[in-house]
Amino acid sequence: MQDRWSRMSKQRQGTFLRSVVVAAVALLATQAHGSPATDPLAPAGRWEGNMGGSASTPPMGWNSWNAFRTEVDEDKVMGAARVLVDSGLAKLGYTQVNLDDGWWLKRRTGDGRLQIRTGIFPSAATGGKDGTSFKPFTDRLHAMGLKAGIYTDIGRNACSQAYDLHSPNLPQGTTAEREVGLDGHVTQDINLYFREWGFDYIKIDACGLADFVPGSELVKKQDYRAMAPLIERNSINRTDIAAVRARYEAVAAALKAARPANDYVLSICAWGMANVRTWGKEVGNLWRTSSDITPSWTSMLHNFDSAAKRPLYAGPGHWNDPDILHIGHGDFDAAHPVEVRSHFSLWAMINAPMLVSYDLRNGPASFLAVLGNADVVRLNQDKAGHQGVVTYDSDDAQIIVKTLGDGQRKAVALFNRGASPAPVTLLARHLKLSDSAPVTLRDLWSKQSVTFTGEKAFTLAPRETLVFEATGTRQLENGVYLSEIPGSINVAVDGTRQPQPDPTIHRMIDPWSNTRSGGSRPQYAGWGGAQADTTPFGQTLQVAGQAFDSGIGILADSRLQVKNDAGHAVLTASVGVDDSTENTKQPVRFHVYGDGKLLAESPPVAFGAKAHRLRADIRGVKVIELVVRGAASDGAAPVVATWGDVQLVRAAGR
Repeated sequence: MQDRWSRMSKQRQGTFLRSVVVAAVALLATQAHGSPATDPLAPAGRWEGNMGGSASTPPMGWNSWNAFRTEVDEDKVMGAARVLVDSGLAKLGYTQVNLDDGWWLKRRTGDGRLQIRTGIFPSAATGGKDGTSFKPFTDRLHAMGLKAGIYTDIGRNACSQAYDLHSPNLPQGTTAEREVGLDGHVTQDINLYFREWGFDYIKIDACGLADFVPGSELVKKQDYRAMAPLIERNSINRTDIAAVRARYEAVAAALKAARPANDYVLSICAWGMANVRTWGKEVGNLWRTSSDITPSWTSMLHNFDSAAKRPLYAGPGHWNDPDILHIGHGDFDAAHPVEVRSHFSLWAMINAPMLVSYDLRNGPASFLAVLGNADVVRLNQDKAGHQGVVTYDSDDAQIIVKTLGDGQRKAVALFNRGASPAPVTLLARHLKLSDSAPVTLRDLWSKQSVTFTGEKAFTLAPRETLVFEATGTRQLENGVYLSEIPGSINVAVDGTRQPQPDPTIHRMIDPWSNTRSGGSRPQYAGWGGAQADTTPFGQTLQVAGQAFDSGIGILADSRLQVKNDAGHAVLTASVGVDDSTENTKQPVRFHVYGDGKLLAESPPVAFGAKAHRLRADIRGVKVIELVVRGAASDGAAPVVATWGDVQLVRAAGR
């Protein structure tokens, strides 16, 4: 065979290889029009992103936990609410007032109705057959123009019952009376919170699925009912992802039934576990992407990193949540104004929920000035909901760029992660603006403006973040790169086969165990997910040596949905197997659908083949779907696929 091959001409060798490739992907062509019921890659023809709840922009307001932990009471909460109103923060959007752990007394035997600790919430002592009610409490908040939030756990017991055993405000009574979580009471409790008591928002923790382990000292000493863990914090493979998701889906269904007008917010607090960074968008309005934040710079880096590179998984109605702002404590107290502004600016740029959690009644005016920066708040609350994309990435400094709702303006943050001054050069092309036309930057903290052409050098102080609104001439004057509009994209299927921990998140010293382990290990699944302007594994997008500054990197056997709300006419892309792929043997095929109909497709393309140019007429199309199919192969790594320079343009001739 080797002699026969060597005697072939190069032309015949090429013809033979192409025939092998075509044969290898014959199955792909026959699968291209499968039905959604049996084929997750088949076009749905409709938008499948989660439309439940009322979080069209990231929630803003106040939460009691970092301020008071379980030592909360009615006066403290109402005092915070009054400051939100009197300071003008409520008018900027800080309308959510969220009561965290510590409010409950017990679950009443007989009917299972939850009872409120009236010693700290006296207005709840309404008497009668119901015993207690939060309706007077929520009525007061609503009368102030605010919204009310409450806390619970998806399991039987709450986190405080595992980690705050010294608290005077733990649930009391028998084992059953102290089971205040949702387990076995989903419909009853959701109806109580939303129909009867009038709450608007619910945060649902997950300690009940992780920490009450059979045979543990906690269970034995506290006389809890044990539960085999569905979440193992240090092992994604030993976590029952489907079971965890199913429990939160049951809550989502109960919320829709209790509030058919969709006027609720569901906050999933599974701390980045159970692969929630991938599926949270399909179930809740926000989902924690990491463990609890602590008031240290390295903890802020850790939590920021857990959400910053997931822009394609967030958008209007569904937001990555790196936890509450920790302004007011530790490295973010009044003595650290640079860190305070950085923390606030970064959360704004990645569309994180803007929930503050310090004692507003006694905080300094400088905090209110930061929280009240209307220009920075506007970035977070931009209606288009495009999370900022990390367009330059290093351990020392990052550049994050966010497209604003009018499609013309950009926001850009220059972020010094370290303890030394950092030189940062901003390029017009970082912003996807023309490098031959002037770019104007308006500093949203100093309010000063500067204009440059091509590039502008800065030196950032330690831990400083500069944030600007930028205007200039777009690289695509008649269209938009898909990576500029992540809020218009739904990652229906991302091609990941087995959840893998993400190794790119800052590895802080664990604030709870310190150095009592072998090290800080990657712990949040999501590695290999879809990315804007990089491959799923953080490499430059490149096909057969051709690099792309813009594009979508994704694994084969994937499906993306794109809203065409702006009425673009044409989609173009250069597609192929990325040079970084581990699997260099299997070819793939790219398909473009519009409202369920095939509009364009590539031939089978293999590693090393030049990028294939795709063009699809999308005039009148509402939902575009981008599908990459790969031949089935047991044990082979997924193919890394690149949608290079994928863009939507208005003119049919472009």
